[in-house]
Amino acid sequence: MLDVTRLRVLVAVARYGSVTAAARALNYAQPSVSHHLARLEAETGIKLIQRAGRGIRLTDAGRLLAERAAEVIGRLDAAENELAAYTGLRAGRLRLAAFPSALGTIVPAAAAMLRSKQPSIDLRLTEAEPPEALRMLRAGYVDVALVFRYFPDNAGPDGPGPESGDSPAVHGGVTGHERAAGAAGGAVFGTAGFAEDEGGGIDITEGLRERLILDEPIHLVTSAQATEQGPPDLSRYARHRWIAGCDRCRANLLRQCAQAGFIPKIAFTTDDYVAVQALVAAELGVSTLPALCLRAARHPGIKTAPLPGARRQVFAVRYGDPPDPPAVTMLMDVLRSAAGPAGSAGSPE
Repeated sequence: MLDVTRLRVLVAVARYGSVTAAARALNYAQPSVSHHLARLEAETGIKLIQRAGRGIRLTDAGRLLAERAAEVIGRLDAAENELAAYTGLRAGRLRLAAFPSALGTIVPAAAAMLRSKQPSIDLRLTEAEPPEALRMLRAGYVDVALVFRYFPDNAGPDGPGPESGDSPAVHGGVTGHERAAGAAGGAVFGTAGFAEDEGGGIDITEGLRERLILDEPIHLVTSAQATEQGPPDLSRYARHRWIAGCDRCRANLLRQCAQAGFIPKIAFTTDDYVAVQALVAAELGVSTLPALCLRAARHPGIKTAPLPGARRQVFAVRYGDPPDPPAVTMLMDVLRSAAGPAGSAGSPE
């Protein structure tokens, strides 16, 4: 088998054009470089370098081997860097996928905390709604995915209710409660209930581990000129036009309205929570928004009120068996800290 150190020497000679320059780049003595080249020729049985005036140049065989060696050494260096990051020898790169309102609130605060704790970490962010974020996590494109589910997503005879024990601490603070997907019936997206129920078509049944980092209320959003008084009651808005969000948000709106005894007339659909608020302020409809969306941006022309019993839970999700790399554990911790206690984003007014 070819010696990697000697291959590195050959690559350096090919890159820098001389034994002297290669020795300088590698911090070797010049005779040491010449010795490695001679030993490599002996190992391969092929002439790899030849004299050219007062210098040397690679033969055709030498150039071929140098090209292949550069590829091999590049892969070895990448593997070494990844393993070093995994074992905590250096901070390394972290990749996080998150939905828009988290990117506008939790993520910047967490990124600032992470930078103060470990400046060398290279945090890379991708905007993605939960189904896509979990696909990216499973495929290895990101290390952590921030996702959400509405509570109760599966209320009814075929799904867990608030007392089933199948959902983490929806009434308590941020607990750091973690569960492994595939347990308790193998629910898609894990036992916290990340099941696509409106045609999402996700099939991720095991290997996911999630941590509850935020439990927030859902708010009824109406125009500041609205005259309704008293506790929020969706049934009062049965004749109004409605503004719906992403697929999962729309599904939750339909469930909430069905429980109130009507089917909403959806006039607009947008997953831009700033646009939702602007449409409501213009009296073009009413809507519901999680508190995190109101924390990220709030239009002065709206008023909001939390809907009794309507919640959204935000989870940081990882894929694979523990333990996690130290940098990933640090990211999970700062995400939880940035989210704050349950309900901290739930009082936007």
